[in-house]
Amino acid sequence: MGENKTMNFIKSFNIIANLWKSRDLIRQITVRDIMARYKGTYLGILWSIILPLFMLSIYTFVFSVVFKAKWGISVSESRTEFALTMFCGMIPYMLFSECLNKATSLITSNQNYVKKVVFPLEILPVTVLLSSIIHTLISLAILFIGAFLFIGTTTWTIIFLPVIFLPLIAMILGFSWFLASLGVFVRDIGYSVGVITQILFFLSPIFYPTSAVPEKFQLLMLFNPLTVIIESLRAVVIWGTMPDWKGILIVTVFSFFILFTGYFWFIRTKKAFADVI
Repeated sequence: MGENKTMNFIKSFNIIANLWKSRDLIRQITVRDIMARYKGTYLGILWSIILPLFMLSIYTFVFSVVFKAKWGISVSESRTEFALTMFCGMIPYMLFSECLNKATSLITSNQNYVKKVVFPLEILPVTVLLSSIIHTLISLAILFIGAFLFIGTTTWTIIFLPVIFLPLIAMILGFSWFLASLGVFVRDIGYSVGVITQILFFLSPIFYPTSAVPEKFQLLMLFNPLTVIIESLRAVVIWGTMPDWKGILIVTVFSFFILFTGYFWFIRTKKAFADVI
């Protein structure tokens, strides 16, 4: 009897197997969320192209024109080069920020699912992540086209993109499970996460290179896992160089620790959701 309970406990934490069982449900909810986002709009999914380009234009004007920021890519660095380099930093940050901010109210805004005993609540953060990844892929396509048209380069090192995004996805999913659960018990956690993600925007090398940070603070920046991911993305897409393998390895270990910890926390606490909500 005790062995059966132990085996059931172990099986409940087999993330891949558990999510695979719900793959059809995940697909249906993801498609529904994507369609709902643009329902009633005239431009539909074109907003996924327009909004990133609009924000990129604003940030480029502020930092390259007003603050005269430079990446040091070349002596005659154009604003287009600056914009594309900055866009590399914005893409992983936007994916990270969007998913975490949505996670805090994910369970409380889907109370009808909580009351369904057989519904696998753990798939909700997955559907949000998949929906955001669709828009990330659109942004990456814009980046590739822009790099080809304005910089005139297409580097073979882009084959390392999955290696860079894998730890980011694992980290997002782990944090999302944790925040989705915590949002049920601490309703104002969403405000804190909003502030933290905004702080991360300025503490991540999005509109400046890590080398521009004073040396005594550079080590502190490495504690931000987005730093390695952003710099490695620029390396393989813009500069055609290898990613920071040591940094990627460290971030990957950290990300999968967050993934399993977040999942463990969610599974252990979801039984209490119905009582609180």
